[in-house]
Amino acid sequence: MTGRTSSALLQAIEEDLDAGRLLPGDTLDERGLAIRFDVSRTPAREALLHLAAMGLVRMVPRRGAVVQGLPPGIALGMVELLTALEAEAAGLAARRMSGEERQGLRALHAAAQPAMLRLDSAAYMAANAAFHGAVYAGARNAVLSEQLRLTRRRMLSYHRGSLSQPARVKASWQEHGALLEAILSGDEAGARDAMRDHIGSGGRVFADLVAEQERERS
Repeated sequence: MTGRTSSALLQAIEEDLDAGRLLPGDTLDERGLAIRFDVSRTPAREALLHLAAMGLVRMVPRRGAVVQGLPPGIALGMVELLTALEAEAAGLAARRMSGEERQGLRALHAAAQPAMLRLDSAAYMAANAAFHGAVYAGARNAVLSEQLRLTRRRMLSYHRGSLSQPARVKASWQEHGALLEAILSGDEAGARDAMRDHIGSGGRVFADLVAEQERERS
């Protein structure tokens, strides 16, 4: 990885976050990153500062960067923000998606069914990300999509915990079905409502997980 820029290094770290190889409380330091990726400490420092600006890590003296968790109050705010952003994306997708994109979304929903039936959380998480990603793309709003991806990344470890629960996997797939029907029919209000219900349902599980982790730490 010689010659990696700070942006390429940042992408590699974000991939570790997305894959669950880095979890809240894990530490990153300039020297360790420089050795791992065969770079100088300058791009490593720049990548950590960028992650801190995004709210994904916090800088701790003599420790480096610590992957950020979410206190209950912040977690609740993140769920409310995600609900608003996702609902707007769903409404725009219902208005703007092409016929081909709508059929692609239908195919993604069908493709997720085997993982749902097997209660395969890892496979369903990947299918879930693909489904939501298609909605974001169909919304035709790059700024909204970027905010959604950042918000979801900050919530990822807890979202992963939510989808480890069999009942949540089944409910999520069924909620996607209601959202799909609204988007296919071009029903903007219906798509927004279906997405709000979907995110709100998952958000309640998410908030419970955060509260449980706070109790364990106290």
